[in-house]
Amino acid sequence: MRTVLLDDLVLRLVTQGVDTVVNLAAGLDARPYRLPVPPSLRWIEVDLPDLVREKVDALAADRPICRVDRVSLDLADGAKRRELFARVGAESRNTLIMSEGLLVYLSPGLVGELADDLNAQSSFRHWAIDLATPAIKQRMNRWLGRNLKQAQTQYQFAPEEGTAFFLPHGWREAEFHALFEHSIRINRAMAGMWIFNLMKRLAPRRTARMAEKWRAGVVLLQRTQ
Repeated sequence: MRTVLLDDLVLRLVTQGVDTVVNLAAGLDARPYRLPVPPSLRWIEVDLPDLVREKVDALAADRPICRVDRVSLDLADGAKRRELFARVGAESRNTLIMSEGLLVYLSPGLVGELADDLNAQSSFRHWAIDLATPAIKQRMNRWLGRNLKQAQTQYQFAPEEGTAFFLPHGWREAEFHALFEHSIRINRAMAGMWIFNLMKRLAPRRTARMAEKWRAGVVLLQRTQ
């Protein structure tokens, strides 16, 4: 569901004038190979050196639809991160930043620093993220605790204030697309959906509070100025 929503965002914003997409912690994402984007679009993928090498090897026989540049970088390195952003910011007019599946693994302090660094570039106009609530963070750390520990990480970022976290850093919520609601729209609802529908009829207020507690989605942030 997250993939579908981000695909839709990318395609819509590109038709509205985005000339550069910067995908932070891109992993094995293949959007510039499968989305019908214009060849003139510049797509920049940023990730750790080992992942970049693995991806280059995996896609050696494939050709992207648009220009793709890859940058080997640890985003925790503030100086190099800001250097990259400054270079890209000077070369673009209307940039979309993507950080799919990234922020949840960062500390709130580091997310704030990243938000400040992105906001420092006036051409960085849009930022697409995924966001969940503290309840979801706690549940995922319990369910996936062993796997996360083996990977030397954990879910960290799920601010109580939601997207208001980003306001002091120059970003505001422009759109929030809830995974649950959109899964119903495209007929990909979770198993046992009938139970939720029954609860909505029997206890609508309680069900609404529960839905808010477990709310997760794709967010489009835009600059506050």
